[in-house]
Amino acid sequence: APDQPPAPPAVASQSGACGVAGGRMTDTRRRVKVYTLNEDRQWDDRGTGHVSSCYVERLKGMSLLVRAESDGSLLLESKINPNTAYQKQQDTLIVWSEAENYDLALSFQEKAGCDEIWEKICQVQGKDPSVDITQDLVDESEEERFDDMSSPGLELPSCELSRLEEIAELVASSLPSPLRREKLALALENEGYIKKLLEIFHVCEDLENIEGLHHLYEIIKGIFLLNRTALFEVMFSEECIMDVIGCLEYDPSLSQSRKHREFLTKTAKFKEVIPISDPELKQKIHQTYRVQYIQDMVLPTPSVFEENMLSTLHSFIFFNKVEIVGMLQEDEKFLTDLFAQLTDEATDEEKRQELVNFLKEFCAFSQTLQPQNRDAFFKTLSNMGILPALEVILGMDDAQVRSAATDIFSYLVEYNPSMVREFVMQEAQQNDDDILLINLIIEHMICDTDPELGGAVLLMGLLRTLVDPENMLATANKTEKTEFLGFFYKHCMHVLTAPLLANTTEDKPSKDDFQTAQLLALILELLTFCVEHHTYHIKNYIINKDILRRVLVLMASKHAFLALCALRFKRKIIGLKDEFYNRYIMKSFLFEPVVKAFLNNGSRYNLMNSAIIEMFEFIRVEDIKSLTAHVIENYWKALEDVDYVQTFKGLKLRFEQQRERQDNPKLDSMRSILRNHRYRRDARTLEDEEEMWFNTDEDDMEDGEAVVPPSDKTKNDEDIMDPISKFMERKKLKESEEKEVLLKTNLSGRQSPSFKLSFSSGTKSNLTSQSSASNLPGSPGSPGSPGSPGSPGSVSKSTSQMAAITTK
Repeated sequence: APDQPPAPPAVASQSGACGVAGGRMTDTRRRVKVYTLNEDRQWDDRGTGHVSSCYVERLKGMSLLVRAESDGSLLLESKINPNTAYQKQQDTLIVWSEAENYDLALSFQEKAGCDEIWEKICQVQGKDPSVDITQDLVDESEEERFDDMSSPGLELPSCELSRLEEIAELVASSLPSPLRREKLALALENEGYIKKLLEIFHVCEDLENIEGLHHLYEIIKGIFLLNRTALFEVMFSEECIMDVIGCLEYDPSLSQSRKHREFLTKTAKFKEVIPISDPELKQKIHQTYRVQYIQDMVLPTPSVFEENMLSTLHSFIFFNKVEIVGMLQEDEKFLTDLFAQLTDEATDEEKRQELVNFLKEFCAFSQTLQPQNRDAFFKTLSNMGILPALEVILGMDDAQVRSAATDIFSYLVEYNPSMVREFVMQEAQQNDDDILLINLIIEHMICDTDPELGGAVLLMGLLRTLVDPENMLATANKTEKTEFLGFFYKHCMHVLTAPLLANTTEDKPSKDDFQTAQLLALILELLTFCVEHHTYHIKNYIINKDILRRVLVLMASKHAFLALCALRFKRKIIGLKDEFYNRYIMKSFLFEPVVKAFLNNGSRYNLMNSAIIEMFEFIRVEDIKSLTAHVIENYWKALEDVDYVQTFKGLKLRFEQQRERQDNPKLDSMRSILRNHRYRRDARTLEDEEEMWFNTDEDDMEDGEAVVPPSDKTKNDEDIMDPISKFMERKKLKESEEKEVLLKTNLSGRQSPSFKLSFSSGTKSNLTSQSSASNLPGSPGSPGSPGSPGSPGSVSKSTSQMAAITTK
């Protein structure tokens, strides 16, 4: 049976008022979408407009009008009928039926607008706006409601063939009212009425009384809509359920009755793959199958108003499944036999297929369990040896069995990836790489025969879950990430990359058909994920195995999606701004395939063009110096004519600025010191800090403030000593240059941009910012030496202003 229709989508809110064409009133509260329900039980969007309620002379009554916000045309004109059941859902939906098979819905942008229109509808029908369904009490006056509440119960007609029509009318008239529904359900329970009705059903079938059978169909369908567990227990009992299904075969709207009972008794066969000794469990399985069949195949698709009336039926099936899983889980003999036969080589193929399908359905049932019960369920399966069993099954030739085993494996990975990781690491100590569970999964992915690689996509998702550090555990004694990734790169990565390496031995892919390209794209997607999340392991693997060069061969593929996957892989590596990767790229000239692809693409404005330009733009913006120099020195001639973007000219400018700094090392001396610092930090952070230091005016410094905080002084003193010493030795400054005067003055009285290093007798170096004489107290025009406290130009304040970093 088709699924119940979902609620229509809500109207998307927009910033600002929503105008109505032609200068009509703008009011977001009244903004709605109009939906109608199609034959497939899906909601069709009829347009967006503004709703109002007013008296329409032609319809002789208050009506709902919706005018389109685009052109003011009439989207809906619907009279508020006093007997129509309107239903409010989710605070912003109003749903109703205009005719037997024509359901309408208004989806409001704002709750306030929905409430306003709902009040108008309730006002016309004389109902309290607090109700959610206006039809609940449509046929009842206040006196009848009072009588209902005070009367002891509903009196049912005697259960006779001649009174079936009367009974059917009573059931139908009781359904709209919660009170009458409650009383009808109690009367049916107390008098054993359902069994009497089913006796009449046999009489009608024997007499071929079609009219009576049609009435029974309506009665039984109405009893389903009463939504009572107690009634379901009677109807679904072993003695009654087939007769209930029989009643539902005689739908008055069909010219011929359905053969549901014939299907259930003759076509549908119950297979016990392992004999079930518990009769209660067996009966529960039969019952669940039949009730599920009633819900999916026998009962007509519920209307918008009936769908909430079958919630108890859903619950009945749900709890039955929970009970079945629990009873099977407790039966240790059953599970032991199941796994023993699964892994026994003597088990024939057909039997094994049934066993695997049973296990798959068993796991699917477990999804209905509460989290704590599901934990116990998978723990039981794990103790029974489900993973070794799956390993055996996945190594078999039968494609259907392997497919079912893959589905079971996906349940396990989604539930507890750590359990799977622990198992594969343990088995690696005993087995060869070829028969490891993860390698079997990778091989199935590689060998997927489906042209669309549906199975391979599923398996790639499972592998991604297994290698994702986000769901790995870390304890005081061990780190799962370190252990598992070490195992994966040693035992499994070569299996995953084998198709890639086999296909990229030449300058272009040796096989370039669609299915191979799809498979390689999947592998690249996982490798790209690894680059992002496995910094150390994947870096070693890529550089040692020259993976990036092989991947870039795929840039020559005729399939654009594969070439873009290869480019995305490289872009992810460059995005890390890791000099190990950068040196590897430069040493192997790995920009060549990218530049070649860019030039081959020509002037076409497509994704390939944009993606390549974005990669070079990233290098320029992030100022990755080594790559900038490499690109300009090796590929500038090929790229210099590209002028529709400024990326390459910008790269050239970066390169020239870099060369200038190298030619004038004094300007960059501070950067050299910090670059050689033992405790490296993020490159951009270093540059920001350097710029701040160079741009600090003495005016901004307060008394006693040092550029290096006192708490960091000791650490910095020790850390900087070695690099500065090396720097000084490399420069080999003469004694006369070392003792030159540090301060230079300028007439403007601002800090001079030049900086010098003072190095005295090899034991002490002062990195000192120079300030003008006018900023120092003392004799005008006679700046004192910062190192001689007695001179007129020196006071205590100047020490903090000038002595920035001192190392001993």
